[in-house]
Amino acid sequence: MDFQRYLLIAAIAALSLMLLVEWQKFDTGHTAAKVAAVATNKSAPTTSNDSSDLPAIVSNDDISAIKANATADVKYIAVQTDVFDLKIDLHGGDIVYAGLPKYTASLEADDPFVILENSDVRNYVAQSGLIGANGTDTSKGRPVFTATAAEYSLDRSSDSLNVDLHYQYSDAITVIKRFQFTRGEYLIKVEYLIDNQSDAPFQASFFGQLKRGNSADPSVNGDGGMFAMKPFIGVAYATNEDLYKKTTFDKMQDKPIKATVNGGWIGMVQHYFVSAWVPPADSVNELSTIVTKQNMNIARVTSAAVTIDAKSQGKISASLYTGPKDQYSLEEISPGLDLTVDYGWLWWIAQPLFWLLTKIHSVLGNWGFAIIGVTILVKAAFFKLNQKAFTSMANMRKFQPKLVEIKERYADDRQKQSQAMMELYKKEKINPLGGCLPMVVQMPVFIALYWVLMESIELRHAPFILWIHDLSAMDPYFVLPLVMGLSMFIQQRLNPPPPDPMQAKIMQWMPIVFTFFFLFFPAGLVLYWVVNNTLSIIQQYIITKRIEKSGLPTR
Repeated sequence: MDFQRYLLIAAIAALSLMLLVEWQKFDTGHTAAKVAAVATNKSAPTTSNDSSDLPAIVSNDDISAIKANATADVKYIAVQTDVFDLKIDLHGGDIVYAGLPKYTASLEADDPFVILENSDVRNYVAQSGLIGANGTDTSKGRPVFTATAAEYSLDRSSDSLNVDLHYQYSDAITVIKRFQFTRGEYLIKVEYLIDNQSDAPFQASFFGQLKRGNSADPSVNGDGGMFAMKPFIGVAYATNEDLYKKTTFDKMQDKPIKATVNGGWIGMVQHYFVSAWVPPADSVNELSTIVTKQNMNIARVTSAAVTIDAKSQGKISASLYTGPKDQYSLEEISPGLDLTVDYGWLWWIAQPLFWLLTKIHSVLGNWGFAIIGVTILVKAAFFKLNQKAFTSMANMRKFQPKLVEIKERYADDRQKQSQAMMELYKKEKINPLGGCLPMVVQMPVFIALYWVLMESIELRHAPFILWIHDLSAMDPYFVLPLVMGLSMFIQQRLNPPPPDPMQAKIMQWMPIVFTFFFLFFPAGLVLYWVVNNTLSIIQQYIITKRIEKSGLPTR
């Protein structure tokens, strides 16, 4: 029986390791970012208009309009839509603040979640411009735009809003930087409209970049120690070979990204939210990253040069997404962008689970009940497997007196004891490890659901009933974890006690160990396990009673 004991110990160790590995994956990049943030905060904050952060492309030094930029006052304009509260810096035309009114910063506050900002607390901005032979953004300075108003808002009767920033490049060339907003969408189209009435062609390349310091992820509240939710934060991008690749800010220092792609995209990922520059799909672009001397992390896309002939007009454009990781919306924007909702290596289980959750939620209107619905469907899928396992455990319970008798008869001879037990198992067709099989098989489902709850923006701040106001956060009163531990204990009582003393001790400790783990898990995940255990107890109780009444083991 030693092999059974070792196999059980190995199975429990494997399950614990899987959980710890998932915590570790969720923690990737967070600790390093936190350490770097301390160093960054000690120095003066870097402004969003540092020309040294611009792409290093040789520019035309004879642009007369540049000289005026150095003395221009820096001003901001405010833009409000149904999904955005923005500030745009007229010096460069960068988005230096983006609040999301439909997402609150926390359950306790009504303030909008801020994804972009340029402050002493956090420096994270979206920059864009033109570089090259006739670029407006050069090593000597950046353009200072003018606008017809200080505030813009999307009218309730309109579905779109254009915000135009004007720049007089020369006497014969004018540039309009246009931000196009659409109702209900987090995708902003950025266009440079060039009116070239000069006698020479105008040539420039578009660049869009995200510049971020090493401040902590604002989506993660507090520091819950080892078991706190510490998601990945870093850069993600798409290449011709791979629709989704990612790297941490730490790795960017030693291995910067540099790739030439058709279309593509590059962005910065944090918990629940993402910002990404998406150039036109039919353009050739260069994706790159750098870490500046001021410890600013930059993710950039640079498009191929566009030429506007003399006496003609043209445009250069790209799109910026900054908002929630809504995978269905992201999927429509660019291939692979939806993969920023990263479910890990169990995505092939997580995606169907999420699809089921959304379908059930569309009917029930509550994510907690949707989780219960998914649990019932998963339980139904494993019904036959659980039935065989519970039947095997019920048979073992029935033959427990014989197992005890064998143990006492061969108390001094472990080899004969194991041999006699194996003969009994073989004769009665009992699988001594059958009871562990359902738990092992369902662990991938459990971990996949863990990632669904942690990564899906739909479940952020999603209430259930009573005291559960956020299914993506742990139960504030630990009621569900304690109920889960009680359900494991009841399940254990329905199973026959292992004949091996060490096995018995391990099984006795399992409800306590798992309860401790589950104290820090999202309430939605614990809800799944509570419902799953409850259904298992009912099924196991019915099978056990049926076998006991029959007087014969079920084979």
